[in-house]
Amino acid sequence: MVITQSCGSSTVSSFLALLLDKKENTLRQRLREWYWDAAAKKGQHRQELNVTLCFASLVCWVLSLWPATQKRLALALDATSLKDCFVVLTLSIVYRGCAIPVAWAVLSANTY
Repeated sequence: MVITQSCGSSTVSSFLALLLDKKENTLRQRLREWYWDAAAKKGQHRQELNVTLCFASLVCWVLSLWPATQKRLALALDATSLKDCFVVLTLSIVYRGCAIPVAWAVLSANTY
């Protein structure tokens, strides 16, 4: 996302396809399935991604790219509504004009 300056799955999958010499649609599907529940995935060795276990490593990786001279860290908090069904709360670290999501929660809409 940092290199492509986009979090769009089409942009990221296009970049990864070139980088890994793979088919773009295959990588787009892999990215899509990456966050699905294990039961929704194909194959015998299905696994779920527990994003809470990834949080510390992801933040450490993003901060490892941070310039040593930079004293401030910009954070962005976003609430995105998906129709009247869900609200996605996302915490991102802003780096070189790109917001890198490091924590998020999906909540039911209109419940509070």
